[in-house]
Amino acid sequence: MKVLIVGGGGREHAIAEAVSRSKQVDKIYCAPGNGGIAELAECVPITPMEFDKLVAFAKENKIDLTIVGMDDPLVGGIVDAFEAEGLRVFGPRKNAAILEGSKAFSKDLMKKYGIPTAAYETFDDPAKALSYLENAKFPIVLKADGLALGKGVLICNDLEEAKAGVKEIMEDKKFGSAGNHMVIEEFMTGREVSVLSFVDGKTYKLMSSAQDHKRAGDGDTGLNTGGMGNFSPSPFYTEEVDKFCREHIYGKTVEAMAKEGREFKGVIFFGLMLTEDGPKVLEYNARFGDPEAQVVLPRLKTDIIDVCNACIDGTLGSLDLDFEDKAAVCVVLASDGYPLSYEKGKLIRGLENFKGKEGYYCFHAGTKATPEGIVTNGGRVLGITAKGDTLKEARAKAYEATEWVDFDNKYMRHDIGKAIDETEE
Repeated sequence: MKVLIVGGGGREHAIAEAVSRSKQVDKIYCAPGNGGIAELAECVPITPMEFDKLVAFAKENKIDLTIVGMDDPLVGGIVDAFEAEGLRVFGPRKNAAILEGSKAFSKDLMKKYGIPTAAYETFDDPAKALSYLENAKFPIVLKADGLALGKGVLICNDLEEAKAGVKEIMEDKKFGSAGNHMVIEEFMTGREVSVLSFVDGKTYKLMSSAQDHKRAGDGDTGLNTGGMGNFSPSPFYTEEVDKFCREHIYGKTVEAMAKEGREFKGVIFFGLMLTEDGPKVLEYNARFGDPEAQVVLPRLKTDIIDVCNACIDGTLGSLDLDFEDKAAVCVVLASDGYPLSYEKGKLIRGLENFKGKEGYYCFHAGTKATPEGIVTNGGRVLGITAKGDTLKEARAKAYEATEWVDFDNKYMRHDIGKAIDETEE
């Protein structure tokens, strides 16, 4: 069969790697892909938001299954566009992808169906938001309602910071139209954990827990990014936490979406905060996380094509979802200056060192193939991932592998998974 993957980052490289392991697949295409994905798939120069071109390509090339990796096309309705032409596609329709596309929608959904989350208010008028903040308890969280590349969240410690945040989001439109509406949310404390799940509209099956590192600098300092590294599974996601979330969060979310006439098929990413009052939902994503996919998908033993088809057909309940009993750690190699300004076009050296190294992965996020070789083409450049029998072993291997590859302006955090030390002493 022929498979088309939509996207061009580290997540899509991880998806392509999983698809390449399927004995059912003869040919993989990726639009637009990147320098690393090109080793597994034929890259097609169509951007993820060019729905008409993607549909035409899928029809002309008799694509059997399209897997959409990115949030923007899902929220924009790419699945609806493909289904309207009778094409088979994995991911939520537009009316279900709103679970990620609008923070106000997801907060209202949780409130209506009693799914635990932080207290909040929504605003579309900056003056009203400012008035509300005058009597608010700090610290407090401001969130742009729409998609903002994982960066539209501001934690404000006092009223002055909050006023500046409202201006940044709603008036200066730093995050574009995502800031037309804003959610002001209670600040929760605790450990953050991510849990990915496959969903077929009525049934969910969990993949694995993971823990992201959003801040740019060591010690969780600096600006928010799309993610500087990840480890999986999270030792803080205990049996007790799992039991609570199954009873109060996962199934209730899937049922709530169905009751709202927004049947969800695809991947729901549950961003959780483990508070003193129990787990609460920080956010939902309507697709694989990035870099979460890079630590979860390499451990997937079940054929990903079978999983995607089961989600589309509503037969997930009868599928055995199996993962390796391993740990994985991903360290992101970025361009110095990310997430603000950074240079592109730097030659990447040492990629050949990953050839034939079992349990090691070099996922390309922002790269481009040129006649001179693979060059940097984004803020996050590579996701260096390694598997191990324990998290500590996986972490040591991942950091060892970061030394196999180099480029000018290479930058990374040196404390990804440091919290593991607390649990594996």
